Amino acid sequence: MATQITAPRFSNPEETWSKRFSCDEYIFGTEANHFLIHCQDALHPGMRALVVADGEGRNSVWLAEQGLITTAFDISPVGVNKARKLAQQKNIDVNFVVADCDHFDWEPAHYDTVVAIFVQFADPEMRARLFSNIIRALKPGGVLILHGYSPAQLEYKTGGPQDIARLYTEELLRDSFSSLDIRELRFYEEVLNEGTQHAGKSALVGMLAYKPE
Repeated sequence: MATQITAPRFSNPEETWSKRFSCDEYIFGTEANHFLIHCQDALHPGMRALVVADGEGRNSVWLAEQGLITTAFDISPVGVNKARKLAQQKNIDVNFVVADCDHFDWEPAHYDTVVAIFVQFADPEMRARLFSNIIRALKPGGVLILHGYSPAQLEYKTGGPQDIARLYTEELLRDSFSSLDIRELRFYEEVLNEGTQHAGKSALVGMLAYKPE
């Protein structure tokens, strides 16, 4: 899950994420994120889905397996190539695109669902642009599924950024998505087992929200 970022260690984000993805294993695993699966009742075959910064493809491939017409993008061509291989192994079609969040073609009111799982690489300025683009890309009646880490994650160090400015608070999410109908906003702790990068007790937040008709 990757894109442009201003932190010094991400001075070249494509290179950073491609280096992380350039191993045989799928570093976030090949199974879909558990909160995405939890929101399965909001998803239906034939819906047009966009997965933001999907890395090695686990979430977009799962959505396509559910019958959704799925597009996914990531900044890393190495990650996208692994995502394509995963889709081929499962005989699934996904429209994979190599792009960062600022240069992806955000078609207005185009998607029935946008999925943003652990997209916490973005500094506050980029995050504001990203969230705005997500809202714009949703069709009226479309659903946003967002999952990530809350500030309590800094205590656990089991994944995610070690920068509180990149973590999700209730105030941040309610303010950023005030134009949406937030149906679920849940802060909780759970043991994650998503590859080697999200492993162990974690402080999480999941949000399900709809764009008004």
